[in-house]
Amino acid sequence: MLIGRVGFQEIMEKIIDENKQGESLVLEQKDTNKRKLFIESYGCAMNFSDSEIVASILSEQGFNTTQKLEEADLVLVNTCSIRDKAEQTVRKRLEKYNAVKRDHNPKMKVGVLGCMAERLKTKFLEEEKIIDLVVGPDAYKDLPNLIAEVEEGRDAINVILSKDETYGDISPVRLNTNGVTAFVSITRGCDNMCTFCVVPFTRGRERSRDPQSIIEEINDLRSKGFKEVTLLGQNVDSYLWYGGGLKKDFEKANVMQKATSVNFSKLLELCAKAQPKMRIRFSTSNPQDFTIDVIETMAKYQNICNHIHLPVQSGSNRILKEMNRLHTREEYMQLIYNIKKIIPNCAISQDMIVGFPTETEEDFQDTVSLMEYVKYDFGYMFTYSERPGTLAERKMDDDVPEADKKRRLAEIVELQQVHSGFRTRENLNSVVEVLIEKESKKSEKHWSGRTPQSLVTVFPKGNYKIGDFVNVKVIDCTSATLIGEAIGYSENN
Repeated sequence: MLIGRVGFQEIMEKIIDENKQGESLVLEQKDTNKRKLFIESYGCAMNFSDSEIVASILSEQGFNTTQKLEEADLVLVNTCSIRDKAEQTVRKRLEKYNAVKRDHNPKMKVGVLGCMAERLKTKFLEEEKIIDLVVGPDAYKDLPNLIAEVEEGRDAINVILSKDETYGDISPVRLNTNGVTAFVSITRGCDNMCTFCVVPFTRGRERSRDPQSIIEEINDLRSKGFKEVTLLGQNVDSYLWYGGGLKKDFEKANVMQKATSVNFSKLLELCAKAQPKMRIRFSTSNPQDFTIDVIETMAKYQNICNHIHLPVQSGSNRILKEMNRLHTREEYMQLIYNIKKIIPNCAISQDMIVGFPTETEEDFQDTVSLMEYVKYDFGYMFTYSERPGTLAERKMDDDVPEADKKRRLAEIVELQQVHSGFRTRENLNSVVEVLIEKESKKSEKHWSGRTPQSLVTVFPKGNYKIGDFVNVKVIDCTSATLIGEAIGYSENN
């Protein structure tokens, strides 16, 4: 649930609208490509980034993307397993594909990508008869071979997780792009075994991408007119490049590898210096790995946006321990203190789960009090959803009554709305820098963009255009949006 004003999920609004699928628009269609690919994505930003990688791979195999499902030769859905609701959404979409295949396009082939593919494997082929191929997150380079198998009349599957695949050598095809903002993946997988989370099982062990390939991708985006990138990873703060390999094997590296290694703070600096006129964002962070040198690097470079998405999940030390979150409430609060001390105008957003097994009213009130302490700019709040295969599902009873879960969620939703309103009002009568991303949803006479703090801002169009950096004086606000008047171009323009 997205509460208050928009944050990291708002970045994905360019691609989907309230989980409506992302029919693909590609800037660089190849005239020689005759086959049609319809690809849509659900879930985290990494899935949308992966779909761009898939589109690039298949472009070399003769596929251009299409917005028209009925004309597609190949339909791919990139799936999410983080909650049961996400999986059910995909199941419903498969019913739609089946109807289109039956009524309009009998030759259409259908494939499932991503986390559901990895979690269910061959079971998917048995449960959903329409599916022709199942491909896990680390097997996208094998798509040409898998498609060839399907075209010969056989089901195809590859869900083998990799220890080194980062797709750093693939230049993504930008889907549904506004030509202004883009995702750049920097890590894959996750080593943090939170007891509620299925990601380590669906995306494998953590490995980092060569920093040189990251800089090259950012430089390429700048040459094509993009003005902002978001560095992506399940846990960006764990980024560590020492020549390749899993992060867990870093201690086995030689002296030279360790001496020349690049951590997340150094990567941020490299990106900021490579394109000083380009905004740099990142997501998602984990409190246990977020170090003070990252905060200092953010403060040092004006083009690194002052927004940190910092999931905490619970304000109770007991529940944090049950979740295997390797930070305490007190350590998290100290981190917030350090951020605000070094970057006073930094926006902070959160993820929160209520109703985790054994959560008491006292535990819940610890969450409420933590929210009061931080006063987050915005947040994403959910009731606990039991995921198959996780330690919580295997070892813990989902024992919090549904009525209590819903009541607790409603309470923190209301509290976050109050805090979001408080944070947006802090900007009244100030001047903010806005990168114009699109036309306002509510008025064709207004532009919509975001501040470095990820605050959505709308203002009259004037003579400005998408991609301009504009200084805007804030004259009004809601809990989700700043409303202002442009007073001139920013120095970054």
